[in-house]
Amino acid sequence: MTQDKQNSTNNPLLKTDGFPPFDKIETRHIVPAVRQILQEAETALIQLENNIIPTWQALLQPLEEMEIAFEYGWGTVSHLMGVKNSPELRKAYEETLGEIVQFSLRLKQSRAIYEGLKQIRNSNEWKNLDEAQRRIIQQKLRDAVHAGVALEGSAKEEFTEIVKELSQLSNDFSNHILDATKAFKLIITAKAETAGWPQTLLQVTSHAYNQNKGENEAGSNPENGPWCITLDYPGYIPFMQHHRNRKQREQVYRAFITRAAQGELDNTSLLIRILQLRQKQAALLGYENFADFSLESKMAPAVTAVEEMFDELKTAAKLPAQQELEAIEKLAQKSGQQAPVAHWDVAFWAERLREDLFDYTDDELRPYFPLPRVLDGLFDLCNRLFGVTFEKADGEATVWHEDVQFYNVLDDRGKKIAHFYLDPYSRPADKRGGAWMDNCLSRRIIDGKVRLPLVHLCCNGTPPGEGRPSLMSFNEVTTLFHEFGHGLQGMLTTVDYADAAGVSGIEWDAVEIASQFMENWCYHKPTLTAMTKHIKTGDSLPDDLFEKIAAARTFRAASQMMRQLEFGITDLVLHSEFDPYGEESVFDLYQRIARETSALPPLPDSRFLCAFSHIFAGGYAAGYYSYKWSEVISADAFAAFEEVGLENESAIAEMGRKYRDTILAAGGGRDPMAVYKDFRGREATTKALLRHYGLG
Repeated sequence: MTQDKQNSTNNPLLKTDGFPPFDKIETRHIVPAVRQILQEAETALIQLENNIIPTWQALLQPLEEMEIAFEYGWGTVSHLMGVKNSPELRKAYEETLGEIVQFSLRLKQSRAIYEGLKQIRNSNEWKNLDEAQRRIIQQKLRDAVHAGVALEGSAKEEFTEIVKELSQLSNDFSNHILDATKAFKLIITAKAETAGWPQTLLQVTSHAYNQNKGENEAGSNPENGPWCITLDYPGYIPFMQHHRNRKQREQVYRAFITRAAQGELDNTSLLIRILQLRQKQAALLGYENFADFSLESKMAPAVTAVEEMFDELKTAAKLPAQQELEAIEKLAQKSGQQAPVAHWDVAFWAERLREDLFDYTDDELRPYFPLPRVLDGLFDLCNRLFGVTFEKADGEATVWHEDVQFYNVLDDRGKKIAHFYLDPYSRPADKRGGAWMDNCLSRRIIDGKVRLPLVHLCCNGTPPGEGRPSLMSFNEVTTLFHEFGHGLQGMLTTVDYADAAGVSGIEWDAVEIASQFMENWCYHKPTLTAMTKHIKTGDSLPDDLFEKIAAARTFRAASQMMRQLEFGITDLVLHSEFDPYGEESVFDLYQRIARETSALPPLPDSRFLCAFSHIFAGGYAAGYYSYKWSEVISADAFAAFEEVGLENESAIAEMGRKYRDTILAAGGGRDPMAVYKDFRGREATTKALLRHYGLG
């Protein structure tokens, strides 16, 4: 056996069965594994192109089988970039990223495959295919067109270079944000400066100090410090809410709104270049702008439909948002602040107002929400609604960090139907911020057997303290429910084709429906109280605290609505009207839109767009509206449960099975509007969402 062959045999990233061997993967494995996967895929593709037989079994099945090695190899590497980032990993990832993008384009631009797919669509076999198979073929044809399959000569070459450059720019944009977030540190040493801080903020910032201190520096403890403030959300948000030193709040706020906007990490030129390239990309394919190109593959029929939704929501929320700011200003003035309320004051005084109105603090809630108890409550809800149970199975699969948990999912007969990893805690040093769900292994048929789906569920919750579990904020609870909604769609799919199983193949603006639906249950009293158990007393959440949480749901809801509309409108205008070669800067455009949507316009030096990773480093370009589009539908879906009576267990179970068998089961195998009508019997309206927000 040659040395090369032996190395490839031992390379864990080339394994294509069972669970990924996270305990064996090293950075040195990445480049050789990815290049071998690409080489073998290219050989298989050439063979397929030279022997096109226009049937599902002869063309689509081999294409799906080709994806398996990428799923285990490149998919695992991409996942590690999010949860175990390091300079060495980045280097290997970036070394092979261009080659991955090039092959992906090569596959989508294959004229032979494209013609073969068209032949299937025009053949007698078409009517014998099921709906999911037809959807997959239609989407592959559309993706081929979007990848430039119809382009020739220099236009095709230009298009290919654009796609490759966009991929690199997106990666650089994301890395700059991560590095800029890590680079900022405010060290607080005086105990008096922490007056009013909740215990969790003391713990998070003490932990951050210990992670960032030098080898010879003394450590920190929560009570005596020192405390390190970073721009990571678990520390940044409570700091802005509770820190009494106004000048330091301003310092941290200004650092936050100028992340990745200075020096070597400045994303300004990158985002301009991204907008320019997207405009060229759309023009080469015959679209008037990138938004039109983007929406062709989404649920929303056109930009005008999105604008109509924006207008409806903005009309309902604009005046209440102004009134919400005025209430904060009155409290600040009454409390002795002489200066006008600035951006770095809003979170602080909003938190004081919330405490006044609802008389509870985040720290008062946390002891009731230990993560193990919250998980039990979440699992119980899923059992009641969908008839599934969850079995902790640590040790059955290897993990990338000791905090990661592994679970099996069982149906009502006790049969395994899926698995998932849960990575619950913040690790600012190597894990990206936010929360996300991603497929690890899609449901598919391999050698005549169904391979069960496996998903990643990643959050950035508060880590456990000494001798106690993670005590979750209410926001962390709703975030977990949100990501679990995505996970359920990935795990409870009944589609056997990977391209339409779970969240795959679902139109982007429909993919948040299942996640946002789950958040509603956090405001259902029996569900919420069942997942609480005070860490010291063992008591469930008291009635009065629940009532305050329920009342606080609509606290500043209009402001939050307008903020999301601000982001969505900015994204849509950047990709439909803005001229990236023109005189108006992107920051001026953002200021112009924000003055229309925000009761307190942004600071002139705000560089929020430099950290707007959703649209410049994620999949939300000309699609950020998807959050609100999906939220309208998810609220309408929850209203179906409200209508049958949330306390009527048998009716809820029946509705839950209907929801499972439509929205969760169908995945990308059916048009999402058809799926929703199967569940609800009609299209969604904005009424339920506005009612939940207290705006209608």
